[in-house]
Amino acid sequence: MTHDEHKEGIKGMANPGRYGIERVAYWLMRLSGLGLLAYFVAHIYETSNILRGQVGWDEFLELTQTTEGHIFLAIVIAMCVFHTVNGIRVMLGHGGVGVGKPARPDYPYDPASQNYRHKIGIYSAIVLAAIAMMYGLAVMFGE
Repeated sequence: MTHDEHKEGIKGMANPGRYGIERVAYWLMRLSGLGLLAYFVAHIYETSNILRGQVGWDEFLELTQTTEGHIFLAIVIAMCVFHTVNGIRVMLGHGGVGVGKPARPDYPYDPASQNYRHKIGIYSAIVLAAIAMMYGLAVMFGE
C-alpha cells in the first residue's frame, strides 16, 4: 500500500458507516450545538425588535409565523432535545456511569466504554428529539 491510499481527509472522518452510531452522535452533537448557537443569536435579534414598538414587532413576527418558520422552529426543538439528552449521556459517561469495568486490552480490543448502555442512550436521544419535533409541529400547526 502506498502512503496516498491512507489519506481520506474529511470524507473519511465524517463517514458514519465506518465507526457506527457513536460517530453519528459525535457529528449530531457538534451540528446541533452550532445550530443552537445560531438560533440564540437570531433569537436575540428577533426579540430586540420589540424596541421598534408594536408595529415593528408585528411586522417581524409575520416572518416567523409561516410554514417555513414553523418547520425551522421544530428543527430547533429537535436540536435542543437531542443536544440536552446526549449531553447528559456524555456527562454520565465521563463520570463513569454505564462505562463498564476495565479489562485487559487483548486483541481485538473492544472498549468497555462503547457498550450497549451508551448506544441505547444515543438512540434514546434521537427518538426523544423526533418525538419532541413531531409534538412541536402538531402544536404549531394546530393538529
